[in-house]
Amino acid sequence: MKSVQEHLAACLAAVGPLPPLDVLLPDTVGCVLAQDVVADSDLPTADLAALDGYAVHAAEVAAATHREPVTLRVLDEVRAGSVDPIRMVAGTAVRIASGAAMPGGADAVVPVEQTDFGHAEVAVRAAVEPGENVRRRAEDLRAGEIVLPAGERVGARQIALLAAAGRGRVSVHPRPRVVIVSIGDELVEPGKAAAPGQVYDANGHALATAVQDAGGATFRVAAVPDGRRELSETLEDQLVRADLILTTGGLSYGANDTVKEVLAPLGTVRFDAVAMWPGRQLGVGHIGEGTPIFALPGDPVAVQVAYEAFVRPALLSMAGYSDLYRDSVKAEVVTGWQSPHGRREFVRVRLTGSPREGYRAEPVGAADKLLLTGLARANALAVVPEDMDAVEPGERLHCLLLDA
Repeated sequence: MKSVQEHLAACLAAVGPLPPLDVLLPDTVGCVLAQDVVADSDLPTADLAALDGYAVHAAEVAAATHREPVTLRVLDEVRAGSVDPIRMVAGTAVRIASGAAMPGGADAVVPVEQTDFGHAEVAVRAAVEPGENVRRRAEDLRAGEIVLPAGERVGARQIALLAAAGRGRVSVHPRPRVVIVSIGDELVEPGKAAAPGQVYDANGHALATAVQDAGGATFRVAAVPDGRRELSETLEDQLVRADLILTTGGLSYGANDTVKEVLAPLGTVRFDAVAMWPGRQLGVGHIGEGTPIFALPGDPVAVQVAYEAFVRPALLSMAGYSDLYRDSVKAEVVTGWQSPHGRREFVRVRLTGSPREGYRAEPVGAADKLLLTGLARANALAVVPEDMDAVEPGERLHCLLLDA
C-alpha cells in the first residue's frame, strides 16, 4: 500500500511548472511571473508635484504664516504631461497640478489650500520644507531595479506597478487548463429529475470550483457512462485542451468500472491503494502525448479530500508557485474518535480560537461517515497520523485550513 506522501510525490512528479508564455498585461491576472521583471527606466522619470498647489523655493516661504503670508509673483502654470521647460527666478512661484514635472529652481509644493488661490500673485500662508509634497525621481523604482521577482502572483496591485513601469507584456506560467470527467451510468446533472438508482454529479461541479479557486481554468465534461468506448472517446477528444485531466469514479472492482481498462492503451497510469481515509484507490500517470491524468474515487467527500491532499498542490506547482500547501495550525480536539490503523485520516472539523488563546477543533459529523453536510460546514481538515488508532479529547492535531 502506498503512503500519502508517496502518492503526493508521484502527483507532483507527473506535472511540474507549465512552460512560460509571454502575454499581454490583462492576461497575466492570477498567473505567476516566470521571470524577474526589470525596470527599463526610473519611476517617476522626473521630480513631480504630489498635489495641486504652487511650486516654490522653500527658503523663500520659510517665514510664511496665515497672519503674515509671503506674496510671490506667479510665473506660469504647469499641468500634468506638460513638457515645456520652466525655470523659476527669485520671488516667483509656479501654479502646478498634481503629477506635473517640477520647474527648475523649485524644491517644494505649497498645497493650494494654504494660499489665496492667486493667479498673477499668490499669498502663501504656510511654510514648507525642501522636498515637501514632491515625488522625487526614481523614488519608486530605479532603472535596472527588479520591479517584481519571478514567482510573484499577479493581482490588481501588481498590475498597477507593471503598468506604471510601462510593461505591456510579461512572461508568466499560464493558468493550468484542467479537464474534469465524471464517470458513471448512475450520474445525472443537478437540476434534472433523478430516476431511481441515479445520483447527482456533485464531483464535477465541486472540482471545477476548487480548480478555479486555485487559479486553474476548467473544462467540465458532462457525466460519461461506464462504457469503454464512450469514456475512451471522451478522453481522447479532451487531450487537445488539457494540461491536466481529472477523472472521478470508476475505480472500484465492479464489472462496469472501466477506468483502468480504458486508460491502459492510452498511456501509462499507475493505480495504487493509498493508506488514507477517506479514499483508497487512486491513479496517476500520463496519456496521449504526455498529458498528466489523476484518477480520483467517486465519493464526493473522498474526492474533496484527495483534491486537497494531491490535486491542489499539483495545480499550484503547474502554475509556478513555490508554496504548494495549505496553511495549518495545531488545535486541541474537543471530542475523540477511533481512527483506522495504518492510514492517514482526514477528519472534517470546525476550528475556533485565535493564535493567542489557541485553537479548538470540533469534528463535524461522525469521523467514519462520508457526510457532505459535515464537509460543507467544516473549515479545516484534522490530520490523524497513520500510527494513531484513537484520538482522545485534548489531543493536539495539525489541521489544514480550508478557508485560508
